[in-house]
Amino acid sequence: MAATTRFRFAVLAFLLALAAILGAWSFQIFGGYAPCKLCLEQRVPYYVGLPILLIGLVLLRRGAQLPARALLVVAGLIFVVGLGLGIYHAGVEWHFWLGPADCGGGVATTGNAGDLLSQIGKTKVVSCTDAALRVLGLSFAGWNALVSAIVAALLLSAGLRRG
Repeated sequence: MAATTRFRFAVLAFLLALAAILGAWSFQIFGGYAPCKLCLEQRVPYYVGLPILLIGLVLLRRGAQLPARALLVVAGLIFVVGLGLGIYHAGVEWHFWLGPADCGGGVATTGNAGDLLSQIGKTKVVSCTDAALRVLGLSFAGWNALVSAIVAALLLSAGLRRG
């Protein structure tokens, strides 16, 4: 694979992953969709993978092919984990298997017992088993699985192909 193609694959993967995590934040902040525990766990590969990918891009740009390719593979594997998390959560939403027993509630914290009762009343419980929204038949978890698969494929291809 030519260096320019490798760089283009990595840039495309970076932009796609960045758009996905920004989209998740936008749906939460502006759209009012509160994430469940599994939704938040699916964000971790983005928080870890994007900085590694960015360093890999910088190294590619500077001509350090071998360390850059290693970082692309590491980032690709991180997004494979994201793919697994997305598939797991989508399966929970489709009731193919059970989700975690503790999925579905916020945590109320206070130092005053009187405040605790008022906080409990304001706590919004978000279930991992109910898809908040489906677009073209896929929930947020399903779309995350698809995006993670594409990003992982781009990165693993860019990192593992010789040339």
